[in-house]
Amino acid sequence: MELLFLLLGINVTTTRVVCQELSLGNTSRIKNIIFKCILISLGFGILASLIFIINKDFIVQKCLHNKVSDTICYLIAVALPLISVSACISGYFTAVRRVYKYIIANFLEYLAKIIVTIILLKKYLTLGGAQNVCFALILGDVISEICSFTFNIFVFNYDINKHLGNSIHTKDSYLYKIFRILVPICFTSYIRSILSTFKQLLIPNSLEKSGIDCKKALEEYGTITSMALPIITFPATFLYAITSLLIPEFSRFLAKKDYPKIKYYSNKLLFLTFSFSIISSMFFFIFGKKLGLIIYHDSSVGFYIKILAPVLPFMYLDIIIDSILKGLDAQMSVLFVNIVDLLVSISFIFFFVPQFGISGFIASIFASEVLNFVLSFKKLKELEKAW
Repeated sequence: MELLFLLLGINVTTTRVVCQELSLGNTSRIKNIIFKCILISLGFGILASLIFIINKDFIVQKCLHNKVSDTICYLIAVALPLISVSACISGYFTAVRRVYKYIIANFLEYLAKIIVTIILLKKYLTLGGAQNVCFALILGDVISEICSFTFNIFVFNYDINKHLGNSIHTKDSYLYKIFRILVPICFTSYIRSILSTFKQLLIPNSLEKSGIDCKKALEEYGTITSMALPIITFPATFLYAITSLLIPEFSRFLAKKDYPKIKYYSNKLLFLTFSFSIISSMFFFIFGKKLGLIIYHDSSVGFYIKILAPVLPFMYLDIIIDSILKGLDAQMSVLFVNIVDLLVSISFIFFFVPQFGISGFIASIFASEVLNFVLSFKKLKELEKAW
């Protein structure tokens, strides 16, 4: 599903371009811009679907080990254009501060997914086999995406006719503004995706080289990434809820060159996030072992929760800084930092995990999060000094 990076890049692009025009008072041109964004997203979605279908044999044989048929690939291909257009529309709703409409679409999507998946699983579980179960799950996803897409289209059409009125046709195609943001995000996201995949494949192998047998290596890796990390990152859900709103707000400040507000709100957000992260870190450090026993009935999970707790301030602050930078037209810097972060993390895993085992892997997590924060924070301060 690496193709989703290309599709979801249109979300940030639409938000940024629409925000810029709104800040300049060019509301009559928004229709032209948003329709171009939708056409571009639809085109990329169709292209992604074609690539997926063309490579279906490789995906089924090499990635899915022939456990399912290529029907799964066709189902996913149907959903990709819908996901792409929906991502574009959500970027528009975020930019015009009516994000609640996209939230409703998401709610309907999840509701439809739950209902449809339950119905399909009741039917296909009786048939048995991984193929039938996977088909039911993927088909449920596709149907929910169709429901969300249909709702988005109707609400979007009503919204632009109500709030934007008549559009003005200009010679400015806005294609440069759109692709200037979209292309770098997509290109660097693919690089990041490839590196991330390589990292995930490297970790178990490096743990085995440290002397841990394959089964034990996978167990330790799963305990940290699938059990401990989800718990300590759970409070970040509150941060992710506001990050999408930060991009349009800071884009407006930048378009108006209101640098004092940028500095004021960025510093305030960092202070609040730091306070929240310290409280969260102390909580997990103190109660980590108890949480591991209560949630998973496993003391080793609690041990890793306690060990990883000190990294939370760096992790949470980086989430907020990344969103601020994207709003300040520094999305390329964010992606570059993420790539550097992955390269350093991979280096740690390659050189230190075979020598120090699971301790080396934990060290790579700390190195990754601290480096990401330091580079992102440095970039934010450089922008502030330039003003």
